[in-house]
Amino acid sequence: MSTDIPGVDPLDGLRAPQDPDCDVFLTGTVFLDIIFTGLDSAPVRGTESWARGMGSSPGGVANMATALARLGLHTSLAAAFGDDHYGEYCWDALEQGEGIDLSMSHTVPGWHSPVTVSMAYEGERTMVSHGHEAPGPVVPDDGPAFPCCPPRARAAVASLAPGRSEPWVATAARNGARIFADVGWDETGRWDLDALADLEHCQAFLPNAEEAMRYTRTDCPRAAAHALAERVPLAVVTLGAEGAYAVDSATGASAEVPAIEVEALDPTGAGDVFVAGFVTGTLADWPLADRLAFAGLTAALSVQEFGGSLSAPGWAEIAAWWQRIRTFADQDPAALRRYAFLEELLPAAARPWPLRRAVPTIGFRHPV
Repeated sequence: MSTDIPGVDPLDGLRAPQDPDCDVFLTGTVFLDIIFTGLDSAPVRGTESWARGMGSSPGGVANMATALARLGLHTSLAAAFGDDHYGEYCWDALEQGEGIDLSMSHTVPGWHSPVTVSMAYEGERTMVSHGHEAPGPVVPDDGPAFPCCPPRARAAVASLAPGRSEPWVATAARNGARIFADVGWDETGRWDLDALADLEHCQAFLPNAEEAMRYTRTDCPRAAAHALAERVPLAVVTLGAEGAYAVDSATGASAEVPAIEVEALDPTGAGDVFVAGFVTGTLADWPLADRLAFAGLTAALSVQEFGGSLSAPGWAEIAAWWQRIRTFADQDPAALRRYAFLEELLPAAARPWPLRRAVPTIGFRHPV
């Protein structure tokens, strides 16, 4: 359940009557994530391990959809849902719990929901997944449906893959959406930017350092960012514990923001949260360095919690962090100035840190 602060709209003052209702559109596979926490070590073959904690939540593309919605963006998700109890739970959690628009999504009769079991220990995670590819949606008699016609949106988030082109990306770009894209590991080993067919439609490309260097044949992530900026208007390279570096080819500006030091409990979904934070700042027309700082902050807050969509912070967490961090007597003044832009966004009063999150479960039955 979202812990958002009512009334915080990052696009306040920028919205106009002619604007699309949807701020961000995305599509992909929704998994049911089952997360075991409190494990002292990896499970040992032939033994039974007991976890001290356990939760479940929508995962996969739901991680980013939830992160966007919790930051106050009107989010539309096109995905297939199984008609099993897992699918029903994921649909309800996203639509009712997070306020995500699922009008472009569909339920597939006879298809069971993909499932991922994640075990978190020693600051790492081990995952086991199972699922089958979902059949596409049936095109309605009264007109085309996604993926033919994505909704009008300010932005869309795509996941690029070598040799694969998604027609909806070009359509969304033609309709005025700004396309933000990440990329996964290239299993072919070729690392050819020309194989990322939809890159030409992207305003921003956000790979991690290893991916960026392999695609650009460079040995420095900052050099990789400059090389990528020759192909896309905005290149953002995440540097892990070092932060992130970005190059804006339109202005020639670059920015680098260090990471926030935190105790990382579970990195699941942190990359999705980073992208969501950067999309938010971009749509709000913040300076490049502020966008990087905000994206890094939201990602840092997420790794302090277990789970993917469960850990995505809302404005309540951000406000509580900002209120708390300024109470430290030995706080670096320069670091505080880096996040001073939050003052204009956050309410004066915030709930105390740390915030209690809802316990994730499938289905307590309420008495009639």
